Amino acid sequence: VQLQASGGGVVQAGGSVTLSCDVSGLNNWDIGWFRQAPGKERESVASITSGGSTNYADSVKGRFTISWDNVKNTVHLQMDALKPEDTAVYYCAAANPWTIVLRHEAYEYEYWGQGTQVTVSS
Repeated sequence: VQLQASGGGVVQAGGSVTLSCDVSGLNNWDIGWFRQAPGKERESVASITSGGSTNYADSVKGRFTISWDNVKNTVHLQMDALKPEDTAVYYCAAANPWTIVLRHEAYEYEYWGQGTQVTVSS
């Protein structure tokens, strides 16, 4: 099992960036994106089921979009209208769809990718 996150970088406020999470060794698991800023706890950003059902944190609703590329088994996180407070290390993670209850809780996710840094400059 491997989750490979990519796509981070430095972007100006108001700009956009797309993160990708390449998933291997798992089929039909739920995928979530989390982020952790310096000195803060890890927080849920968005999640998606294999059927395409999505959830978003209130802080990113209307600005971020999570989606599946089923051909490549990749989950994308399109981030628009970025704000300096979006600066964080972003992680993707996989949760068992047969046991997950709280989609926004990190402990529900069994497999994690390495983080990718997103820095939004003001």
